Amino acid sequence: MSEKNDPRLRLIHDWLQQTLEGQAFSLAPASADASFRRYFRVYTDERRYIVMDAPPEQEDCRPFIAVAALLSQQGLNVPQVRAQDLGLGLLLLDDLGERLYLPELNEASADALYGEAIQALIRLQSTPAEVLRAAALPAYDRELLLAEMHLFRDWYLQRHLGLSLTEQEQRRLDALFAFLADSALAQPQVLVHRDYHSRNLMVSDSVISDPGQIYSGPGILDFQDAVIGAVSYDLVSLLRDCYIVWPLQRVQGWAEDYFHQAQAAGILSAGISLPQFMRWFDLMGIQRHLKASGIFARLNHRDGKPGYLDDIPRTLDYIRRVGAAYPEVDDLRQLLDSLPAGSVVAG
Repeated sequence: MSEKNDPRLRLIHDWLQQTLEGQAFSLAPASADASFRRYFRVYTDERRYIVMDAPPEQEDCRPFIAVAALLSQQGLNVPQVRAQDLGLGLLLLDDLGERLYLPELNEASADALYGEAIQALIRLQSTPAEVLRAAALPAYDRELLLAEMHLFRDWYLQRHLGLSLTEQEQRRLDALFAFLADSALAQPQVLVHRDYHSRNLMVSDSVISDPGQIYSGPGILDFQDAVIGAVSYDLVSLLRDCYIVWPLQRVQGWAEDYFHQAQAAGILSAGISLPQFMRWFDLMGIQRHLKASGIFARLNHRDGKPGYLDDIPRTLDYIRRVGAAYPEVDDLRQLLDSLPAGSVVAG
């Protein structure tokens, strides 16, 4: 790492010297994400930390701090904020380790890892209504749902593929987007992480105490965009992950496990049937994968991050396979089938 070519590195170094009160430390890159944030691991003689570098002209650290406190109060395993400077856009966080879910997932480990992630999701979604009201999180409303789906049209179809849609194709997409938004808004509305997947979950031995019990579960990252929204959203992010694919029957089994736990916890009422929930789950997945494909294209063209393009065929293939059960998605599936070879992988 060169401070000469990266002035924020000097800023981070100087801030850490002050924050750590002169303790000796070293820095190493930890990760970057799909935003302008990046992360560095801080090594001292006594422990490790993570520094979040979030340039204030591009990122706001306050939602991360607020949601971290909210999730921690619910007994979830999230990094604690140990120091902050909002003016500089720097946070010093607990280090939850280096064992991301994604490389740890395999045929033998998946049931246990997804089981723990579903238990943590149940806890997250069980956040009391009065706590959510006090947190004043944004609503995952129609405007936001539609804006996300428009990314598919604007950035993937038009910008990335260079397609010019006919008026009829535009109307059909608009009708589909409205249909998917209606399905999301018809669901019970709960706390939604909004990016609950294998690159934001950690295999962790960390234990967090809350009143009356000790809870151990996966480390949870990247939660600053949390909203109040559809109950199936985080589950579909987890089980129909943009970065790893599982057979539909196995996903169905995990989703059913969640359904029964959510009903027992009162998140889903007894009047909601499993077929109704699975319909919500499937349609929510289509909304999310439309959004993801648009974001991945935007990351390439706007932000100079081409690495996500390889994930687009996987996201669109979900739509082709899952959408086959829903006549309302036929127009979209036909559009995907007409795309240039290689845009969508075979089902």
